[in-house]
Amino acid sequence: MGVKVCLSADTLGYPEGGGHQSVYLNWALGLREVGCDVIWLEGVSAKASEQTILSNVSKLKQRLEHYGLAKCLALYSRGSQNLQTEKYGCLDFDAATEADLLLNLQYGMPGSLVDRFRRSALLDIDPGRLQIWISEGQIQVAQHDVYLTTGETVGASGSRFPDGGLKWGYTPPCVVLDWWSPNHNLPDKSLNDVPYSTLVHWSDKEDWMVYGNESYINDKRTAFLPFLNLPRLVSQPLEIATYLCALDEEEKEELLRLGWRLRESLEVASTPWDYQRYIQSSRGEFSCARPSCIRLQNAWISDRTICYLASGKPAVVQHTGPSRFLPDQAGLFRFRDMEEAVNSIETIAADYEHQSRSARALAEEFFDARKVVKGVLEQAL
Repeated sequence: MGVKVCLSADTLGYPEGGGHQSVYLNWALGLREVGCDVIWLEGVSAKASEQTILSNVSKLKQRLEHYGLAKCLALYSRGSQNLQTEKYGCLDFDAATEADLLLNLQYGMPGSLVDRFRRSALLDIDPGRLQIWISEGQIQVAQHDVYLTTGETVGASGSRFPDGGLKWGYTPPCVVLDWWSPNHNLPDKSLNDVPYSTLVHWSDKEDWMVYGNESYINDKRTAFLPFLNLPRLVSQPLEIATYLCALDEEEKEELLRLGWRLRESLEVASTPWDYQRYIQSSRGEFSCARPSCIRLQNAWISDRTICYLASGKPAVVQHTGPSRFLPDQAGLFRFRDMEEAVNSIETIAADYEHQSRSARALAEEFFDARKVVKGVLEQAL
């Protein structure tokens, strides 16, 4: 029998987030590929009604069933209520604690629960932000045996942000290559009409970074503002999938006037397989990073971008700091300004097949879930 790992996820309250769920799915399926038994653990909000819990659990199990993980779902209460997990057809927290390792991607899990596991590893997928939240007392993180991060500069000499008083090990994000194999069956139309795409939460007025004497809004809308004229400067179409209700009519009309295509994310990515289909029917990715990634230079790459790469889709994404291994060309182009963004898109267009193969090769070399998960288990166990 393999190592049993409890993956603490945070998707139950966001059942229509196919891309969000895919982040955790890649870790769960990667663990399974290296022979681990997986328990998928979710916290239940104390404020959630019985009807909401039943509905959200049912939706999550439907999605997990597609990957053979529905029977692995365990629940715990984030409040003081007695959670009758058998009512929802799920494992209880005692079953989850039988795992050899808690791989925790849910930062707010109480220490009293973390302590019940033999070994625990916190996995940071918000590098820079999490360390600032900890240092500024905006979040309390339970003590773990190991702390891992997807930001290369976390805890490094010369980093632009504190380490939160913790010792961090590095791991790249991961993608399961067998699930995200290259798909060259693009829609039945000219390749020149297939857009570069991305999926984002466009605007969030509550998403502010506060650090020392500095504060700034940290949403994707702010990130895209300097590049809104890009569609007029390149020969390939650009598309954004988001909650269109988050855009007022004036802003929506302005984006369309500037040449952006807009899609409703609930229509194209409400399940992990819809999300995958959307990515794999794109020409590649164009996206900007949150302002915090640029200011903090965390050398981060998104879980979404590596899914594009694994699918053989070249990515043009904003530069988030010097990396030990991320290229600035060949499959992945990291731009700093408008000129570099334009040149990157046109360079890909000049030799798309080569760039497509390079994208897949990057995923195989650096983000293969089997390699990444083995590295995580070595550090955690």
